[in-house]
Amino acid sequence: MTGDDEDRRAGRRPRILKAVGLTLAGALVAGCAAAGWAYWHLNSNIKSVDINSALGDDRPAKPTPTPTASASASASQEAPLPTEAVNILVLGSDSRSGEENEALGGGSSAGARSDTAMVVHIDAGRTTATVVSIPRDTLVTRPSCPLESGGATAVAYGSMFNSAYAVGGPVCAVKTVESITNVRMDHYIEIDFSGFAKLVNALGGVTVTTDEDIDDDDSHLHLKAGTHHLDGKQALALARTRHGIGDGSDLGRIGLQQKLVKALLEQISSAGLLTSPAKLYSVADAVTGSLTTDTGLDSLSELTSLGESLKGLAADDVKTVTMPVVTAPSNPNRVVAKEPAASELWESLR
Repeated sequence: MTGDDEDRRAGRRPRILKAVGLTLAGALVAGCAAAGWAYWHLNSNIKSVDINSALGDDRPAKPTPTPTASASASASQEAPLPTEAVNILVLGSDSRSGEENEALGGGSSAGARSDTAMVVHIDAGRTTATVVSIPRDTLVTRPSCPLESGGATAVAYGSMFNSAYAVGGPVCAVKTVESITNVRMDHYIEIDFSGFAKLVNALGGVTVTTDEDIDDDDSHLHLKAGTHHLDGKQALALARTRHGIGDGSDLGRIGLQQKLVKALLEQISSAGLLTSPAKLYSVADAVTGSLTTDTGLDSLSELTSLGESLKGLAADDVKTVTMPVVTAPSNPNRVVAKEPAASELWESLR
């Protein structure tokens, strides 16, 4: 190799390094821009309701935080765990109109209903959780609820539990749950039909074992007893099935919903979301795009913080139960809280 060749190569090196540097810098900027856009998009997906302002102080008291062994652990932990339990009212609804919801059996926004209601109690150490299903056919005293348009609804006696959402939306749903349980709901989360189906699809489906044949023309689900891997539409149909199992009551549907909750938790833990940014984004987009929360959970950072605090919680640590009920004396197709068992259950969650 001649001296001239070496000089020419030496002269090209800075230009090549500069080109590589500019390319990497461009990719980094593009990556940061994409990440920034993704965060903005996911954050703007979330809709919220200011339940605290609407209900004011006329609510069950918040429990006093008590230090736990986990919270007082060494300062070397990444972040201390919360020092108080948290109760979240989770509703599954057909409240949003649109082609996707209609195709999945959803109603219009004018006919909003809460088809699924669960109180999720997470202990102070974030090591166990209890999910309590409230049958939609439960007869309750629905309290007076403030309306967004002004004024308030009248107190209603012997009303179906899910009528609270229909007449007063999330605010009335929360107030009614607090009224019948005397447990303060720290947060509210609502997911609609299409969002639930998208979540299951984004996770790659969900595997559920049924104990009996399901033959329900209303939910369009027909399954033999056994283990099945369901897509989003099938999983939603399973969550809505009631006429094709047992006595056709809401209690049979709740049993299927609780199986589905456990199966989803197991699927999320095994989906490898942290090692697949594309799948993680797809799941996050599916969830946030169909989510309504209270203002305490209406940002990606707040939802992420809640999720981070639950990373040690396994599916086996989650207990699913149904509020104890008996057939209503006034209507064989309705139920009422069974006392004192129901009150004892709610007492254990305060």
